[in-house]
Amino acid sequence: MPVTVIIPTTLRMFTEHRSETELEGRTVGEVITALSDEYPETKKVLYGEDGHLREFINVFVGADNIRDLQGYETPVKDGDEIMLIPAIAGGSGDTVNDEHPSVLGDRTGDKLTNDEIKRYSRHLLLKEIGVKGQRRLKAAKVLIVGMGGLGTPLAQYLAAAGVGTLGLVDFDEVEESNLQRQVIHGSRDIGRPKVASAKDSIKQINPLVKVETYNVRLTAGNAQEIISQYDVVADASDNYQTRYLVNDACVLLGKPDVFGAMYQFEGQAAVYYANEGPCYRCMYPAPPPAGLVPSCAMGGVVGVLPGIIGTVQANEVIKLIVGGGKPLIGRLVMFDAWRMRWRELRLRKDPDCPICGAHPTITEIEDYDYEDFCGIKAQEEEDEEVEGIEPKKLKRRIDAGEKITIVDVREPHERAIAKFPGALVIPIGQLSRRQDELDPSVDTVFVCKEGKRSILAVRTLHEAGYKGAAYNLAGGTNAWSREVDSTFPQY
Repeated sequence: MPVTVIIPTTLRMFTEHRSETELEGRTVGEVITALSDEYPETKKVLYGEDGHLREFINVFVGADNIRDLQGYETPVKDGDEIMLIPAIAGGSGDTVNDEHPSVLGDRTGDKLTNDEIKRYSRHLLLKEIGVKGQRRLKAAKVLIVGMGGLGTPLAQYLAAAGVGTLGLVDFDEVEESNLQRQVIHGSRDIGRPKVASAKDSIKQINPLVKVETYNVRLTAGNAQEIISQYDVVADASDNYQTRYLVNDACVLLGKPDVFGAMYQFEGQAAVYYANEGPCYRCMYPAPPPAGLVPSCAMGGVVGVLPGIIGTVQANEVIKLIVGGGKPLIGRLVMFDAWRMRWRELRLRKDPDCPICGAHPTITEIEDYDYEDFCGIKAQEEEDEEVEGIEPKKLKRRIDAGEKITIVDVREPHERAIAKFPGALVIPIGQLSRRQDELDPSVDTVFVCKEGKRSILAVRTLHEAGYKGAAYNLAGGTNAWSREVDSTFPQY
């Protein structure tokens, strides 16, 4: 019986860029097996060395996680949809009260001034918010972790809404490539700390808001100290170690974690609040292996998507503060901007969760090694094992007339931006079966944008049994542009 399998963007490089496929099977397990048979390159992504599906991938039939059904034995019927949902990082979580209490309890801010009444009048006209809700917003303190694409609309709309104190955490500086979507920053802010640029913009939007900035990396050493000062945390980060760190600190401190994530045209939003439902670890017990899932810097993101997902996060923050409504606790919403489709999935608390389950094993974060947990250290060690070649050295060898095979593993739309001179084009997903096109007696150099996918390409080739010398172009085409050929565009 044909069942539709929805392929997430992060896995499409292994399925010939198909977004969905129809496969036969009576159970989820049979369909997933059929998927890996149809697209063999997906096996290393979907399955770990133990042969089990990796923990960073969830499988849903309709709106339900198969963990809450019959696992791989869950029966499927003609027309069912199976969705693979990878990580892109108290209470049962089954139902949520339509009149959810404010996370501030009875705390409210000072009486509204006439100027505030005028500024927030459209809120005051809503019976669900009114004067009491606006005073709660005035009293609230919200921490935004990450001042990039998602942090931009979060900060702008929460400031406009009248949240009394906003905390901004980010240690990056504004780059030109940020401006396509991070509209809180402008061209004149290039090179400035993001938190400083964002603070200036917030003050232009609403000078009544107090802004605290933290131009630091959030770590296990400072997370609890910073987060403890706030009522709600909005996670707008872009890496898994920060995702798990924010989640764990929020669980231990009893704070709600308003989550958002995005990649290319797909976005996700949820509220992970262990006091009342599942946490992030309930959904994703483990992150993907470092380097396996590409970042927005490598895969891109449509400029409006962070605005859509970030405002969903801002809406959830406002509801948690004001009280009432139905927060996204125990629910995950997914948005496909290219197909203009929304989906909602049910999430349930994992009784065996290591931090919010019945018998937690994580009771403090200061001694927890998030980089090791997320595979960062192992990835760095593996990266060191893959020999790189510096752009200038490659240029010298080319100019000297040495015989070198250059393989471009970038996506077709990237090569449309600029073709790497003299390169053979082989997508990573085709390397195993096309290795005969390479001459093992000639050095092969793999090229991508930043020198990360090229490392994966070298590993993939070696795992397939290739015996020739293979290198990655260190720093990728961007380094080539900076060090060798300034006419080659950076992107």
